[in-house]
Amino acid sequence: MISVVVADDELPAVDELAYLLSLEPQVAAVHTATRGAQVLELLKSEHIDAVFLDIHMPAVSGLAIARVLSEMVRPPVVVFVTADEAHALAAYDLAAVDYLLKPVRPERLAEAVRRICELTNPSSTDPDSAELITVNQGGVSKLIRRDEVRYVQAQGDYARLHTAETSYLVRVPLADLVEQWESTGFHRIHRSYLVSLRSVDRVRTSGGRASVDVGGTLLPVSRRHLPAFRNVLKATRIRSRS
Repeated sequence: MISVVVADDELPAVDELAYLLSLEPQVAAVHTATRGAQVLELLKSEHIDAVFLDIHMPAVSGLAIARVLSEMVRPPVVVFVTADEAHALAAYDLAAVDYLLKPVRPERLAEAVRRICELTNPSSTDPDSAELITVNQGGVSKLIRRDEVRYVQAQGDYARLHTAETSYLVRVPLADLVEQWESTGFHRIHRSYLVSLRSVDRVRTSGGRASVDVGGTLLPVSRRHLPAFRNVLKATRIRSRS
């Protein structure tokens, strides 16, 4: 079941789409907004899985709202709803999962809801690991799964997420990710590193110092974090090598 927000500056359009969404069996709650600021306030007070955004909204456009959402660590899924096809490319650059043209046909809306459910409620034994993160690469936003991240490196007020293929810079301090991710299989090993335990191939110790091997990359384990890390390792099968 999902909770959604419908945002459009035209109240009849809001009411119509909210009604159609209320008929979808997978939609548990429908919130409405007629201004961009209302959308952001709802995200602070409610658990929202998806936002249905009209592109042409006064003051703050739907595209501008989507850009703000894309910088969140846990962004809601975005679906654009508009009578203008011209912005479709920009919409997908902002990692929108769908683009609905007005008037919205119920069958197309049902397809959008199905996509949202697949992304927010994946059929996985570890739903936390499948959480989606919005990242930016070359000016284009995309969604990656948290379980793709092998380790996180602090870079000032930013953090760099390292996957097997590449890395992404996100506007979130490492300390915030530590607080949010340590219950999902990540562990802080250094003031500059947060590592996915499932990605650690080996632990190395030498001369009282320790490091972890993550896909061929050696990351230091600080003396401060080593005792807690050793306790975590007792519950894992990670091999240690001196």
